[in-house]
Amino acid sequence: MKKLYMSYEKKKGLYGYGFVALWFIGALMFFIIPLFQSLYYSFFDVSPDVGAPLIKKLVEGGANGKVNYLLNYKNAFMTDPNFRQYLVESLKDMALDLPVIVVFSLFVAIVINQNFRGRTFARAVFFLPVIIATGPVYAIITGDLETSGNNDAAQFSTMFEADMVDQLLEFVGIYGFSATFTDMLTEITSDILNLVWKCGIQIIIFLSALQGIPASAKEAAGIEGATSWEFFWKITLPYISPMILVNIVYTVIDAFTDPTNQVMERLLSVQTEWKYGLSAAMAWSYFGIILVVLGIIFAIMNKLVWYDD
Repeated sequence: MKKLYMSYEKKKGLYGYGFVALWFIGALMFFIIPLFQSLYYSFFDVSPDVGAPLIKKLVEGGANGKVNYLLNYKNAFMTDPNFRQYLVESLKDMALDLPVIVVFSLFVAIVINQNFRGRTFARAVFFLPVIIATGPVYAIITGDLETSGNNDAAQFSTMFEADMVDQLLEFVGIYGFSATFTDMLTEITSDILNLVWKCGIQIIIFLSALQGIPASAKEAAGIEGATSWEFFWKITLPYISPMILVNIVYTVIDAFTDPTNQVMERLLSVQTEWKYGLSAAMAWSYFGIILVVLGIIFAIMNKLVWYDD
C-alpha cells in the first residue's frame, strides 16, 4: 500500500485550519445562530414555553386584525414610553462626550509620551481603570452589590459612595456652602473621574500611534526650524489621524454598549418581562442606528484622515 506523503507546509496549514475550525464552531453556535434567531424573533410574538419558545404571528387590531410583522418595531418607537426618550438622550450624551474623550485622550498621550521622571507610573495610572473597571471590582466600586453577588462588600463600597466634596470642605474648615455649590463641585469632580475612567484604551492607542512617527520626520522638522505647535499640526496630527478614526469608532461603540446606558437597561428590562420579540426589535433598531452613526462618522472622517501610501 502506497504511503500518503504530505509536505511539512501542508501539515502546518492543516494545524491552522484545525484551530480556526474550533473558533468557527464556537462562533456559529454562540454568536451567528443566536444573532439570526433574535432577528427572526423580532418579527413575532415570542413568549416562554417548556422546552422551546412559543412563537405567534403579530396581529394588529384585535383577534380578527391583520398580521403585522413590524408591530414590535412600531411598538418600540410609538408605544413604549421610554425607549425613544432613552435613545435620544443616549445620542445626545454620546455627541457631547465623544469630542471630550478623544481630545483628552490625545492630550494625555502626548504628555506621557515625553521623557520625564515617573513616566511609567503615569502611564500605569491612566491605564489602571481598564484593568480594574470590569466585573466584580467595578460593581463593588459603583455599589452594585447585586451584580457583584457579594453582600459583604457593602462596607468597602461606602468609601466610594461618600460625599467627598462636603467632607473635604469641612476638613479645611469651610462650612455653610449652599447645596447648589456643593452639588456643582460634586458633578464636576464626578465628570472628571468618569472621563479618566473612559479614556484608558484611547490613550494607549494614541500612545502607540505617537511612538510610530518616524524619527526622520522629527529630524526634518527640526532642521526646517518648525516650532512644537507647527510640528503638532503638520506632522503629528496627520500621522495619527487614522488612529483618531479608530478611537472615535471605539468610543462610539463603547458608549452605545455600556451596561449603564439607559437604552441597554431598557432592553434588558423588557427582556425580563418575557417580551422577547419586543426586546429583539429594540435591539435590532438600536443596532441599525449605531450603524448609521458609524457610517456618518466614516463619511466625514475619511476626508480628513491622512493615509501614508
